[in-house]
Amino acid sequence: MAINHAQVATTADRDQIVRLAFGSMAAQTLRAAVRLRVVELIGDSPRQAAEVAAEAGAEPLHMTRLLRALSGLGLLKEHAPGSFSATAAGALLDPGRPDSLASFVRMFTDPAVLRAWEHLDGSVRTGEIAFDTVFGTDFFSHLAKHPELSSEFNAAMSQVVEETAAVLPHAFDFGRFTRVTDVGGGDGTLLARVLDAHPGLTGVVFDTAEGLAQAPTTLERHGLDARCTVSAGDFFLAVPEGSDLYMMKSILHDWSDEQAVTILRHCRDVLPPTGRVLIVEPVLPEVVDPDAEADVTDGGITYLSDLNMLVNVGGRERTRKDFDDVCRRAGLSVAAVTPLTEAAPFSLIEAVADR
Repeated sequence: MAINHAQVATTADRDQIVRLAFGSMAAQTLRAAVRLRVVELIGDSPRQAAEVAAEAGAEPLHMTRLLRALSGLGLLKEHAPGSFSATAAGALLDPGRPDSLASFVRMFTDPAVLRAWEHLDGSVRTGEIAFDTVFGTDFFSHLAKHPELSSEFNAAMSQVVEETAAVLPHAFDFGRFTRVTDVGGGDGTLLARVLDAHPGLTGVVFDTAEGLAQAPTTLERHGLDARCTVSAGDFFLAVPEGSDLYMMKSILHDWSDEQAVTILRHCRDVLPPTGRVLIVEPVLPEVVDPDAEADVTDGGITYLSDLNMLVNVGGRERTRKDFDDVCRRAGLSVAAVTPLTEAAPFSLIEAVADR
């Protein structure tokens, strides 16, 4: 098919291409900032680059260059030559903050995530998972063999779930239920927030042993030891019985449709007549929103996530029709889809058992 050369590219169009091409460099700038602890070292007041360099064990001139790049990205502000403070966004790189995204940055700029992206074109051609080819094993088995990386992954997942955890307890009628199992619940952050807001509920955090490594600490910190248990297992084999709500956030998108059906089917197998399955994931529109496709910091991030699932784990982001399909194949029906507007791009997909 011939390219339409009649389209006129503006300077803004060219700038967009250049900005996107530099995207990986911006990501590595974030990674260096976290590894060198620059925001943590700057603290709450402006500091000289030379002071930050001395404490980070870096060369002052080159530290100044890094801090100026971070300023250009809107993460720092240069008040006078060589004097920097963190912006509100940049402060999120401080690992000491409760809302820090430092672990998220470390994980998603790590070679374990990025190397497979070098083979995106191959995955698009074949559908094969590039990570498996590059590393000789699948992503989650790789994590299991590298405890430090697994811990970083768990911390990253905990950090990115915080926004959803703040909204979800009041966006869904949990009061209808008595016991909730968080399938693939990781360190328990999401379920802990739900149980905090609903004292009548009890819960189960269900995940692999590696995924649950930090869960007991989370539950103890929230004072939930008596109301919530931790259960290790494999959701491809079974999920624990005894709950009337099975919740999963950002789980199905890690897996192929066939694997997603298996997970949902195991939830269906133990679901009581009045039970529900609550899926918390983005729901892609049938046609890309033109306002979302241009900005990776807005809706466009979901489409990059979709490609990340392709190259690293073999999963996908899904449309409403896709969720209808995998639920139907698992013996479930989608009863409602509710956007979490305060935690975009996530939605609540509520499914019930087919009778």
